[in-house]
Amino acid sequence: MAYKINDECTACGLCEPECPVQAIAAGDPIYVIDFDKCVECEGHFDEPQCAAVCPVDACVPDPDHPKK
Repeated sequence: MAYKINDECTACGLCEPECPVQAIAAGDPIYVIDFDKCVECEGHFDEPQCAAVCPVDACVPDPDHPKK
C-alpha cells in the first residue's frame, strides 16, 4: 500500500529528497505523499525511505490506498 504522512509531521523536509520516485512534496502545513506515485521504494530499497529517515515516525502505510 502507499504511504502517507500523518499529523505528527514537523515539516523538517528529510523525507522529500529520499523518495526515489519524487512522490513527496511540501504541503501546507506538512509534507504530503502522492499515493499514485508511491511505490513503497520497491525496486529501489529494502524499506520505504521516507519512514526510515522520519524523526517522528510520521510516514506510515496508508490503508486507504492499497497496492495496485
